[in-house]
Amino acid sequence: MVRIPSLSGEEAAVAGCIGASLTEWGIPFELVRGNLLSLNRRFDPRKPTLALDAHLDTVPVCNGYTRDPFDSGNDPDVIYGLGSNDDGGSVVSLIAAFRHFYEREMPVNLMLVLSREEEVSGPDGTRWLFAPDGLFATDGRWPVPRWVIVGEPTGMRAATSERGLLVLDGEAQGVSGHAARGEGVNALYIALDDISALRAHVFVKHSPLMGDVRLSVTQIEAGHAHNVIPDRCRFVVDIRPTEQYMNQEILEELQALCRSTLRARNLANRSSATAAGSPLLAAAEALGIPTFSSPTTSDWMRIPCDAIKMGPGESQRSHKADEFIRVLEIAEGIDRYIAFIEKFYGNTLE
Repeated sequence: MVRIPSLSGEEAAVAGCIGASLTEWGIPFELVRGNLLSLNRRFDPRKPTLALDAHLDTVPVCNGYTRDPFDSGNDPDVIYGLGSNDDGGSVVSLIAAFRHFYEREMPVNLMLVLSREEEVSGPDGTRWLFAPDGLFATDGRWPVPRWVIVGEPTGMRAATSERGLLVLDGEAQGVSGHAARGEGVNALYIALDDISALRAHVFVKHSPLMGDVRLSVTQIEAGHAHNVIPDRCRFVVDIRPTEQYMNQEILEELQALCRSTLRARNLANRSSATAAGSPLLAAAEALGIPTFSSPTTSDWMRIPCDAIKMGPGESQRSHKADEFIRVLEIAEGIDRYIAFIEKFYGNTLE
């Protein structure tokens, strides 16, 4: 997988590589809009379904690599390369767990979901699969999952909640003029006042799971000449919501503070939390798996059913130069997934 470039929207080759292995192992699968899907051999539509989800795509190569990002290296203990940690470790570990249970009669179905476009929230990945008019809701061949394990590098700890993502594009409008004559209305100053108000704002609803909503202004752009008062200034606000707020609610609250116009790029990237009393939580507790609230987003924000996020590798390595994952982490991830699924379906019988 590391040797095959698989940027978001360009996952066909790596999906083909994985598909060839599944075929060799006698596991049928289907590629649907570039997503690879497979059901366990003893699938029964009368039973509920647990989906094993991980993503095939990677971010682009960043600056700072000291080795070939598409060469996994010769170290027997470490796999290097773009996508090795995010999300290759989860992909191969979930495939191994799926193979382990593939022929087994169980009280729940298993469905392998290797999705595309996770890194860019693309229209053909999990966003489409789980949509009200998407594959699972409209194609009777594929069940609507009741539960999902989202494979992401968490050190095999279980994330039981995850912040959402709300990106706002702000635009302040002024009046251009000659700087030497003090003419015009400076849009940059309007934007700076608004940014100051955003930085000072306190969201009153505190989440016992995730803490407070986090807000950062990350980009600003204005002006095209040193002697012209800028009539327009644009800035970007990165917000990480909690389950206490809907994204539309945050947008309206912040717009009331600003003269600039704020526009959301996407209101659908909500925060997520495992349901209270979930058998996923029970399985984690029974196995002594540490739980935490994840600050990073994943496919989970597009999954409406009960879910938990867990996988081999460490989040701190993702999207960084010289990405890697240890072989032992993958081996332990496979064992932990198998034990978790066994404990999970045992809990569904109680």
